[in-house]
Amino acid sequence: MKNDLSRRLQEVLLDGKWIANTNFKEQLIQTHWKMAKTKIGNLNSIALLTFHVNYYLKGLLPVFEGGALEIKDKFSFDMPEISSESDWLNLVNEFLSNAEKFIHKVEQLDENRLAQAFVKEEYGTYSRNIEAQIEHCYYHLGQLVLLKKLFSQKQLEGLTEFNE
Repeated sequence: MKNDLSRRLQEVLLDGKWIANTNFKEQLIQTHWKMAKTKIGNLNSIALLTFHVNYYLKGLLPVFEGGALEIKDKFSFDMPEISSESDWLNLVNEFLSNAEKFIHKVEQLDENRLAQAFVKEEYGTYSRNIEAQIEHCYYHLGQLVLLKKLFSQKQLEGLTEFNE
């Protein structure tokens, strides 16, 4: 049975429209790989934001399975180069797969587990960390949507072209 946290994750990552009128999956599957890898000024690219959010989803999964927390914030933007449509689709598919796994793990948590310490007491509870991931996802989803709007504006001005 889905709990509130798993429903909120499902919404921001895969199929919701209530808060942002979109979700990661919708945005990512509609993004051309050249657009995804292109930076505007000093802003992160869509691909890098996707990698970054996926890094945390993938890195937190072992904790839900009783394993260690081995990810480090300093590596969360260390994305391999996206040099083809295949590279982009692999990243998107890995993201969507990890999103589904993460949602499923959260769905399985009972109230007692949600109130327990997440790895270390200083990290807060499972609930707090899951809520932080939801907020983190919405933060970067907003950036992604704004980047796509900037690209659309540049296309209208004839400055970029992403269709092949």
